[in-house]
Amino acid sequence: MEPSRDISRLLEIMAALRTPVTGCPWDLEQNFETIKPYTIEEAYEVADAIERKDMGDLCEELGDLLLQVIFHAQMAEEKGLFSFGDVVEAITRKMIRRHPHVFAVSDAGTPGAVKAQWDEIKTQEKRERAERRAKAGYVEPSSGLLGSVQRSFPALTEALKIQEKAAKVGFDWKEAAPIIDKIEEEIGELREALAEGNSQAVADELGDLIFATVNIGRHVGADPEMALRGTNTKFRKRFRYIETSLEATGEDIGGASLERMEELWVEAKGSERRG
Repeated sequence: MEPSRDISRLLEIMAALRTPVTGCPWDLEQNFETIKPYTIEEAYEVADAIERKDMGDLCEELGDLLLQVIFHAQMAEEKGLFSFGDVVEAITRKMIRRHPHVFAVSDAGTPGAVKAQWDEIKTQEKRERAERRAKAGYVEPSSGLLGSVQRSFPALTEALKIQEKAAKVGFDWKEAAPIIDKIEEEIGELREALAEGNSQAVADELGDLIFATVNIGRHVGADPEMALRGTNTKFRKRFRYIETSLEATGEDIGGASLERMEELWVEAKGSERRG
């Protein structure tokens, strides 16, 4: 078996891995549920490579993500549900349908008009999907305007999409400034919960505060998931600066005082500004 640029080779490899007796014991015991966490993890690793601007890693991680698609399709084909070809056909049909301004005739000549057209087509697709699921006896887990927002999203992404849906029917602030007031209100309620020592109330108020910060991010066009990942990266760099600075002077981070670490944290921030 040799590497290839042809997608059919990857399909052959996965089929070989899933072949009873001669295949890989680990791959053979997997199912949709056991593979699901890896699929999510690979998507995050693609995002990480993009953030780090590492194109070599991006190429590799996209391959890992593609393998997840192949894996799910192979398991589905074994059960007689669908094949990888069906997956490709479904997405190509969807992309052609959602871009009539490219592949057919449409008067959508501006980004705004294209977005409105896209939303209209998606709404039609959702109706068709609901009808198909109803015929198959599938019971929708939720209903209403927010019913289409998947609970499987990361919490920050789910919050963003919930707010976007609500905003479409006017349940939204007109500008970002009042949201700051809401954030301050939520901070006050969090302080009260902390003072009471009620852990459940603290969790509730913390959730409200995070939800409000997601809202202001939406208003200014800052994706909360990506914003937090950026902060995580920044924290990693600054904390590593603390570690290396302590190591350079023979100090042990486990024995360093909070004041000493804070001093180095400030140095790291200053270095970022200068650099």
